[in-house]
Amino acid sequence: QVQLVESGGGLVQPGGSLRLSCAASGRTFSSYAMGWFRQAPGKEREFVAAIDWSVGSTYYADYVKGRFTISRDNAKNTVDLQMNSLKPEDTAVYYCASTPGTSWPAFLLNEYDSWGQGTQVTVSS
Repeated sequence: QVQLVESGGGLVQPGGSLRLSCAASGRTFSSYAMGWFRQAPGKEREFVAAIDWSVGSTYYADYVKGRFTISRDNAKNTVDLQMNSLKPEDTAVYYCASTPGTSWPAFLLNEYDSWGQGTQVTVSS
């Protein structure tokens, strides 16, 4: 497994932006896909975005497509989530995750075996 630590959450007004970052340690970072998920109060954890392990292909949930951008820096062992045009419905705890699998796109929770502790994002005026 890999150890993951998220940062960058906070309170932002609707229409604003936040950038989340996830630092990874453990197994070779560049060998596995990375994803971001979120969980709002009373709701199940849901997929947000993923980036593959090789060429940097990305995949997004429809509800964030065009607003969020996932990126990774294999030299720094980090994966970021740039969130623009935030909406109140984006309020949730955001989790970074990694998967050792090779299937793509990787958007199912059970494909991921390592999770960070989460960072709170609150979108409110």
